[in-house]
Amino acid sequence: MVLFPLTAQARLNVVATIPDLAAIAQEIGGDLATVKSLCRGDQDPHYLEPKPSFAVAMNRADLLIEVGLELETGWLPVLLTQSRNPKIQRGAAGHLDASVGIPVLEIPVGKIDRSVGDVHPLGNPHYLLGPGNGLIVARKIAEKLSELDPANSAVYSANRTKFESRLRQKISGWERAAAPLRGRPIISHHKSFSYFVHWTGMKVEGLIEPKPGIPPPPAHIKNLIQTISDRKITLIIAENFYDPKPAREISKKTGATALILPGMVGGEAEIKTYADLFDFLINQIKEAP
Repeated sequence: MVLFPLTAQARLNVVATIPDLAAIAQEIGGDLATVKSLCRGDQDPHYLEPKPSFAVAMNRADLLIEVGLELETGWLPVLLTQSRNPKIQRGAAGHLDASVGIPVLEIPVGKIDRSVGDVHPLGNPHYLLGPGNGLIVARKIAEKLSELDPANSAVYSANRTKFESRLRQKISGWERAAAPLRGRPIISHHKSFSYFVHWTGMKVEGLIEPKPGIPPPPAHIKNLIQTISDRKITLIIAENFYDPKPAREISKKTGATALILPGMVGGEAEIKTYADLFDFLINQIKEAP
């Protein structure tokens, strides 16, 4: 294994594909790391435009952290090639696939092709919307930073311990606050919130997308409206990087509340940390009629 020693003043340059990974990496790296996210919190991470500035940032990176599970398959491979940085290529010491070791939901079975929409063959990649998975990712980031910068491994380990302690306390509080949500039926736009729903115990009774990545036709909207009426559903959740019109149309016709919610850190101005994301989501959903 080839390591890349740092000078006393140097920081590790870390590039993450999404802001959730960047936020966790910054807490673990602290003053020893400069962290950049390629995707903003209000952008769809499935379809990010591979800008030349991203390749430049990756060229200077000591570590690249990706979500994995093929979330970035449409844009990250070309950036890896354009980066001309051997340190961060897949299989190199400076590359971390954060999905390894995650208990993945919704792994599809049977034939998978374009007829079923943009299905992720390795399972649902939005695992960071389950806060327990944030603990798993923090451990892997701390281990990787220590591997690349062994002189400061004690600092990364201490930062990880602090992060874990804070997050575990927050999780306990969130679970108490979210207890009334258990069993609540909802309509969701995409399967981005599957891990959050699984953790809180809510129940998705229908999806606005008939198939992943496929806009809903009028007949599908009509069926959802009937489902909402039949099952007395009062809440619709849609990610803020998707078109909000279908959710709002259904809300207008049924009286169900449509919440247009962030799915990542930075999706709203006040969401600056990983913990902030869950504070925001739970507060918004709890207050919804």
